[in-house]
Amino acid sequence: MHIPNSMLSGPVCPFTAIISALGVFAAAFGASRAKEKPTAAKFGAITALIFAGQMINFPIQSGTSGHLLGGVLAVALLGLPFGILAMALVLLIQCVVFADGGFTVLGANVLNMSIIGAGLGGLMYQAVSKRMQGRSLSYYAGLGAVAWISVMAAALACSIELAVSGTISFSKVAGAMLGTHALIGVGEGLITVAACYVLSSRPVTETGKGTVYVPLAASVIIGGMLSPFASVFPDGLEWVAEKYNFLHESAPLFVRPLPDYTVPSIGNEMISTAVAGLLGVFVTYVAAWILARVITPKSKTV
Repeated sequence: MHIPNSMLSGPVCPFTAIISALGVFAAAFGASRAKEKPTAAKFGAITALIFAGQMINFPIQSGTSGHLLGGVLAVALLGLPFGILAMALVLLIQCVVFADGGFTVLGANVLNMSIIGAGLGGLMYQAVSKRMQGRSLSYYAGLGAVAWISVMAAALACSIELAVSGTISFSKVAGAMLGTHALIGVGEGLITVAACYVLSSRPVTETGKGTVYVPLAASVIIGGMLSPFASVFPDGLEWVAEKYNFLHESAPLFVRPLPDYTVPSIGNEMISTAVAGLLGVFVTYVAAWILARVITPKSKTV
């Protein structure tokens, strides 16, 4: 659901950039004042896991693929403000380093997947977790449902942005986007439930080594070993854009060091993707660790 530069135009780009900037600022302020804060290492590990998870496209139907968004997963493991920040940081790194999502539409991507996907999805998750105490079957069912809704909400927001930009009419794009992402959302829900079952047995502020080493090891395995085997089918947005003929390549504003998750100097495609995945995990972990230390410099849990 990473929108490229060519798909949005007019006031949509600056408007979404302003809304996203305000949302990220509010999340940073909330994170600095939060009673429960993850350690910098845990924030880095979970953020790196979200990055690696988004590299794995899984096939759904008709030559289409989807991948994890991870907003509800981030909030479930880190808390609401830190989950929003983790998603925003992943999107920034994907845009600047990997050319995944356009720079001029970064605000729209952050709005859709971080502010709406993690923010709105996180609020729904909090409501579910309060009603269903403990890690019961009903809790995980609610968690999966909320993850599915977060994908649908992000897809709806993307459809509105495309329509307002004049790229395609809302009546055409909304049905196609929501229909495709309804299936992608099923994968989102299953991945979110499985990851939370394994990783959320300890509270946000727990400082045990497992809260860092397990997600970090998973990030390395996914980014370095599994990413070369991801589906090559277009994702939901690309499939819809191809179907309605509004997928147009545009020249990048600047050259990214690892475009399309590859290392240009490495000729072997699988090795190139694996190395790019490992570099992405490392960059994301370090950036997230620094961000957590800046936001909560006096936190006892960091």
